[in-house]
Amino acid sequence: MKKDRTKTLFIEQIRRMPIIQAVCEKLNVARSTVYRWREDDEEFAKELEEALVEGETLINEMTESRLISLIRDKNWQAISFWLRKRSPKFKDRVEITGKIESPQNELTPEQQAIVIEALRLANLSSLNVDEGTEEINNNDNNKNNEQPNTK
Repeated sequence: MKKDRTKTLFIEQIRRMPIIQAVCEKLNVARSTVYRWREDDEEFAKELEEALVEGETLINEMTESRLISLIRDKNWQAISFWLRKRSPKFKDRVEITGKIESPQNELTPEQQAIVIEALRLANLSSLNVDEGTEEINNNDNNKNNEQPNTK
């Protein structure tokens, strides 16, 4: 079947050039077709992922080989690149210094009064201010057990 042959050829090409768009153009296959194959055919999807990894490994190895050739030719940019990427001593670093301060501002008596009034109005709790310390008590403990009058 032509479709199966095209899929096989596509996988072979991806192993050499792990760029789906480039292989699609080379084989005159629409990208949408390849993505549909991947979605509909689990075996093709698995082979495609493996081929992409294999192709990327091949390209990485070729690139490293060329980089090493440039280093042998005493190309300063290649030497610098290798050292910055491979040697901890020459890695690019960013140094950040600073001081973090957290203000410990106490509430003014006016602000305390506003907070107490807001809590009282919200009927959430009562705030007792005693000798500079704050103690929050649940209003449920202080409420009368009165039932509203309904007639």
